[in-house]
Amino acid sequence: MADQSHADSSPRPSRNSSGKGSVLSRRYAAGAGGVRGLLITVLGDYLRPARQPAPTSAFIDVLGRLGVAEAACRQALIRAAADGWLVSTREGRYSWWQLSPAFEQFLVLGASRIFGFTATQPEWDRRWLMVLARVPESNRGARHLLHKRLGWSGFGRPAPGVWVSTHTDRIKEAELILQEAGAHEQSQIFLAEYLGGAGLPTLIRQAWDLDSIEREYESFIADFSRQPSADPLVRFTRLVHRWRRMPLIDPVLPKELLPARWSGARAARLFHRQHGRWESAAAREWARISRQAG
Repeated sequence: MADQSHADSSPRPSRNSSGKGSVLSRRYAAGAGGVRGLLITVLGDYLRPARQPAPTSAFIDVLGRLGVAEAACRQALIRAAADGWLVSTREGRYSWWQLSPAFEQFLVLGASRIFGFTATQPEWDRRWLMVLARVPESNRGARHLLHKRLGWSGFGRPAPGVWVSTHTDRIKEAELILQEAGAHEQSQIFLAEYLGGAGLPTLIRQAWDLDSIEREYESFIADFSRQPSADPLVRFTRLVHRWRRMPLIDPVLPKELLPARWSGARAARLFHRQHGRWESAAAREWARISRQAG
């Protein structure tokens, strides 16, 4: 049964529920864990492609299969609506949820990043984007934001205050991060070329922990080379939710800068193969549980 009115007071839409001012949590970009993170994956995997509102019962069902208690699911929906992700409507005793236009676009952009991710930068002109960022030790909040956001954007830190990336198209992104950290006026951004000195493999190892990233890929391959569950919703949601983390921990370096047998490429092929195999069954099961209201 779908959710009834006495148990679910639908939150009022956020006053910023549309447009650029929407309260869109950075948890999506951060690959959020916990219930909110799983809800984001469910919204992107099922609600967005279906293009139909879904009852509360559908979310309780799918998240329950993933070990989330009903109360936690309801709370996550309420918070999502307050953040401008969802809009709720009523039909009799039941609440139905659909994406806000702004968050739907946000999910589209996120999906393009996830499904376009191949764990290797296809083209590189051998130039580097370099950021010299100075934030006082005393400003811990700004330092944390800077480190976290530049890391999400694929920058590595080979030395204190120095950030590098092979993605020279991320200048505007770097500027925005510096502005948000309040460090723009004390920082510089350069396009640079490697000319000599210690070899690039040394720089790579100083800037990024490739061994840790490789272990993540190997774990993904081990877990999803076989079917992790007979439940179509569980296996598909786990696959996408796990893969959503990979673009956030991998700087996506050019092939010539990666180890000879980089497991990221194998993991990407596995993801796309299993996604193609499991998507249709998951979509059918979501459609079934979404029709159960009343």
